[in-house]
Amino acid sequence: MEINYENDVWIAGIARGHNGSVCLLKNGKIIFSIEEERLSRHKYDGGPFAAMMKIKEYTDKIDYIVIAHTQTMSETAPRNDFTGDDIYTAMARKLGLISRKEDPYKHPQVVDLSAVHHKLHAAAAFYRSGFNEAVAVIVDGAGTFISLNANGDSTIGWETESIFDCAWPAWFKTVYKHIGTRGPMAGVKIPDFGSEIYQEPGQTHEAVITDRAGITKIYEAVTKWCGWQPIEAGKTMGLFPYGKKNDAIPPLFDHTSIVPLSNRNLIIPTYPNGASVNACLFDYLLEGSGATPDYFDDVTLLQNRRDMAYACQIETQEQVANLIRKAVKDTGHKNVVLSGGYALNCVANYYYLDALKDEGINLYVEPISNDAGTAIGAALMLFKNLQPLTKVDYTKERLYLGFEYNYSNDDINKLASQYGASVVDATHDDVVELLLNKNIVTLFQGRSENGPRALGNRSILFNPTYEDGKDFVNEIKHREYFRPFAGSILQEHVHEWFDLRGMEDSPYMMYAVNCQPGIEEKIPSIIHVDGTCRIQTVTQEQNKHYYDLIKAFHSKTGVPILFNTSFNLGGEPLVETLDDALWTLQESAMEYLYLPEYGKLLKVAN
Repeated sequence: MEINYENDVWIAGIARGHNGSVCLLKNGKIIFSIEEERLSRHKYDGGPFAAMMKIKEYTDKIDYIVIAHTQTMSETAPRNDFTGDDIYTAMARKLGLISRKEDPYKHPQVVDLSAVHHKLHAAAAFYRSGFNEAVAVIVDGAGTFISLNANGDSTIGWETESIFDCAWPAWFKTVYKHIGTRGPMAGVKIPDFGSEIYQEPGQTHEAVITDRAGITKIYEAVTKWCGWQPIEAGKTMGLFPYGKKNDAIPPLFDHTSIVPLSNRNLIIPTYPNGASVNACLFDYLLEGSGATPDYFDDVTLLQNRRDMAYACQIETQEQVANLIRKAVKDTGHKNVVLSGGYALNCVANYYYLDALKDEGINLYVEPISNDAGTAIGAALMLFKNLQPLTKVDYTKERLYLGFEYNYSNDDINKLASQYGASVVDATHDDVVELLLNKNIVTLFQGRSENGPRALGNRSILFNPTYEDGKDFVNEIKHREYFRPFAGSILQEHVHEWFDLRGMEDSPYMMYAVNCQPGIEEKIPSIIHVDGTCRIQTVTQEQNKHYYDLIKAFHSKTGVPILFNTSFNLGGEPLVETLDDALWTLQESAMEYLYLPEYGKLLKVAN
């Protein structure tokens, strides 16, 4: 499709798998990026059609649709009835974003980058890191489906870990890739990864093809063994400090290998979805292996579950640190960007700062490192190939990429009435008084956060000084007893309270950091059993209302920190609209909703 670059260029990045999302670019600038679950209210929802409909609020046309997934649309995407175009092109056509009359495969050009899933993770991280050159380390569950052929046999492999040499404007050279398969396959031919557009012809790289679980798959296996869905690995991360080193737990990795290879006797991969712990071979792991709610109230109380979670965290983070070292050695780059699902492991991210501290490595961890971020990566990668000389600074706004809702006072009063809520004028000081009296106050303002962290625009707030605060809020949110909470702190005070291991700040809540001596007893609600807290540093420039609210709390208490957790109930997505917020209050024991932009406090009678 011919594009006149004197006019605006619109690109829609669409991640169509779990964590489905849409990223809309205008001339390379991110206009919005949002996960489908925030609009559909279905956790991890795919097929981001509700998010596609939002495009119409910004433009009447799209020049390119770029697709991110792990299988190409020709392999898996459903087709629209009668016309036969893929459902995403059909959706754009029906919305009037592309021509309704001409060939839907020409207007707009549809670019399917599902064959380079890990490169899309790398692109999102690299472009948003601020580095001009870097090496990207991607640690993911199962990326692109790859056909493998040997001696007339064929099978499917999946990306698990990848390393890319990255440079502006659009250089992503594959350096290393681990491909996992469901079973052994002798004499496998190493396939050519990438595409003619994004990879130099004849490029070669180191590849390891095994029947072993990848690093993230090991975490998924342990998560499943503890009683959760494999995608809920954050729960395993919360459980790990309750465990300890236990010699009865067999090694999770084959430590004789120079690359991360799992213990095949212990971890059985079930690519592409999940993996399993093979407990039947190990007597200690069999203890409680048949436990269900009918026989045992909670398997996380069993020591073998706790100790396995501990082993999983310790061993996997060591393997990722080694992979980072390999990436630096193989490319010579000291700038490292980290993405893929494992990069959401804030315990591991903090570990790298200590493990790599003497190696001169500059680490950037992508905040939207799950598959939702591939919509951003796909859109940015395509744009930089179209307009390589246009440089946009993506470092200034990394997370508040959702929608902003301009409610009138009448809108607020009408919604409040529907939920039986009262509305009064309120200030930051009024909210602080509620927090000092052990009230939960929810916060709704500005553009919604993109990614899984609540950063003061869709947050639940509490007083961190209460000793029983964690148990109190976990019960309100219907979460497990062992799951910790985060803290938001005025940036100018962070080093007095926490050890950032050389970092100046932590604005995206991507690190679980140690508290300074004597701090734990001051804010017990947000300090985990291992003495850490996942923190968000806040400046007035980043979030004025939230900063001023924390400052008001500091003035009254001497504590420059608020207890902050995502504005949702267990199993629910973060709230997106004011209606979502009021519904959540109605369905819980929470009463107060603060709208700082309007100076309003809503109270729902429960």
